[in-house]
Amino acid sequence: MNVYLPLKLFIILLLFCFSLLGNAQNKIPKDSISNNLNEVVVTQNKKSFSNQNGNIKLDVSNSIYNSIPNTVDLLSKIPTVQVSTDRESISVVGKGNPLIYIDNQKVGMNDLNALAVADIKTIEIIQNPSSKYEAEGRVVILITRKFSKKDSFRTEISEVASFKKNYNNYLGFNSNFKKNKLELKANFNYNLLKPWEGHSIDYQIKNADIASKYDVTADSKQKRQFVFGSGLFYKINEGDYFSFNVSGKLQTDIFPINTLTQNKNQEIVNNVVTYSDNDGKKDFVNSSLNYNKKISSIDTQVFTGLQYSNFDQTSWSEVQNNFNETQFELAQIRDQRFKVNVFSGRIDIEKKLKNEMKFEIGGLYSAADSKSDFDIFYYETRTNEISHYDFKEKNVAGYSQLSGKIKKMDFSVGVRVENTNINGKFKTDLLPLIAKNYTNFFPKAQFSFPIDSTKSVSFNYAKSISRPNYSSLSQGATYINPYFLYSRNINLGPTIIDEISTTFQYHDKSVKLSFTRAKDPVHNSFSFDDQKNIMTFQDINFDKSSGFGAEFTLPFTYKFWTTTNSLVFLLEKIEDQSAAFLASKPYCYYNSNNEFKLPKDYSFVLNFWGLTKQYTGVFETAPMFVVDMAVSKTFSKNWNCTLSCNNVFKNNIQTEQFTINSITSKARYVVDNHEISIAIRYSFGKVKETEFKEKNIDENSNRIR
Repeated sequence: MNVYLPLKLFIILLLFCFSLLGNAQNKIPKDSISNNLNEVVVTQNKKSFSNQNGNIKLDVSNSIYNSIPNTVDLLSKIPTVQVSTDRESISVVGKGNPLIYIDNQKVGMNDLNALAVADIKTIEIIQNPSSKYEAEGRVVILITRKFSKKDSFRTEISEVASFKKNYNNYLGFNSNFKKNKLELKANFNYNLLKPWEGHSIDYQIKNADIASKYDVTADSKQKRQFVFGSGLFYKINEGDYFSFNVSGKLQTDIFPINTLTQNKNQEIVNNVVTYSDNDGKKDFVNSSLNYNKKISSIDTQVFTGLQYSNFDQTSWSEVQNNFNETQFELAQIRDQRFKVNVFSGRIDIEKKLKNEMKFEIGGLYSAADSKSDFDIFYYETRTNEISHYDFKEKNVAGYSQLSGKIKKMDFSVGVRVENTNINGKFKTDLLPLIAKNYTNFFPKAQFSFPIDSTKSVSFNYAKSISRPNYSSLSQGATYINPYFLYSRNINLGPTIIDEISTTFQYHDKSVKLSFTRAKDPVHNSFSFDDQKNIMTFQDINFDKSSGFGAEFTLPFTYKFWTTTNSLVFLLEKIEDQSAAFLASKPYCYYNSNNEFKLPKDYSFVLNFWGLTKQYTGVFETAPMFVVDMAVSKTFSKNWNCTLSCNNVFKNNIQTEQFTINSITSKARYVVDNHEISIAIRYSFGKVKETEFKEKNIDENSNRIR
């Protein structure tokens, strides 16, 4: 804690200085006209959700959702958005992992955790992103922050008490200050969390006559998060600006892991209790420097920028095993570290042409350098296993895009080309283990035709790529029991996806049909080492997959009731030579979000979503059904209180089964998502709009984890 004390004092001092500046500017004399004008406020019952061509948009700032304590939980409330059980990734139903942008800047999961919900204005799901977005963009989650153009000051203090299996607390401070051409932003959040998770796997290896089952729980005793961010924006003149932004999250975690194992290897049966004492940290810092220039004489906008990101993770574990109710004996000490630095620079040029046409061209260079080290001490043999793995990746990309209108047809066509150079090498080896250099072209096209003033139809084609995040390409592993490891995979490759779709829009309702084909998709797999008698669970590249989708988005409003309903029918087929083909059957995802505006500034939200049983060729997954509720009350203009209950009926068990490499597995995951929380928010000052713009340079920032 002493390490973070100077940072806490600095942030608090900065917020205090902002408040002094805000109070000082309120003393500046106004002109006589403005002194005699009264404020005019126009109000209306605005929908929280809206839909355009299947793109769902959530108005966060004017809804009950602004009381959710963190951005990741907020995203989980949006139809079709799914957050993984470990909260390390986000997916969109039928689309996979999305690109995430904040104010048109590319970010990753770490940036989301560093973003305060109080700063968010809207969140939009863009189903068919153009070629201006990098090639990983099958779908984009665009987060827009709220700012002001007027000289002003605003500070918001929030406190959330969350009751799950354990008590969790979120405390946040957010400040904005603007004076003339200068705008400053700062936020600081301190979260004291005690997450819990559990899962079990029952597997059989028929060829080796092995049957094993384990049940593991991880109960964090002390997870502290310090989330901070600050930004500076200076408007040089109309269309020209300079900005600098820094954000980060510092996290420490103490989490013991307990595992009960029953293992039968031919005639030998062992009952093992494994206790692992773990201590780790995750530190992330991201900074960017941007400059925008408008050339009015030729109606052209030029953007240039630099970005640097650093992610540093350490994990220390001491493992003990107790075989057959004897006594605990030390087995291993595992000391692991993963660190990645990413530097990038980009340029974007946008030229407006005649007849509402627009031409865009740009380029990007990025370089990532990661180091994955581990040191394992084995008590039984009194030996050390030390390994150092270095990974380097360089990307050079360029794109061009033309968009506009021809008669009644809106169109956007473009192409992106990316060259990737990869080198992965163990320090003890003379030659690299991985050496790749490849170039891909990614065309994208969208055409939209209006039928009349209420109906339209659009057609889309896109080729995209999905790359594994950097930590997945490391050599890290988690010890579960003497027979089982969770491991990363340094040999993971990218997935290439082709997609065609068509969307019909009627008023605010839409129907979308799509077909997707993927090469080398990434899924879970088993491998068994019969020499060491150890099973390893890791991600691998499967052969291929394909899928059909039909998505219906149906908003509806009646008096004080507003509902947004999403219904997605999917048929997926995953194929791989190592996997037993089970079945491929249609399944359904549904989501209904209902908001009720009640008298005396009360709001009530009822949200439920579910998945029917899934058969996707290799994996069979059990159905899910979750109900969330929340009620919010606004007191005067400064205070807001929200009471929430998530996963009301405690449907927190997920199951999955499959057969790969002649290994049959049944897995059960218990998610700690039944929650009752109370959120209190107090704000003072006023900010309406802003000039603040921060564009992210690094197109691989979502991989920094």
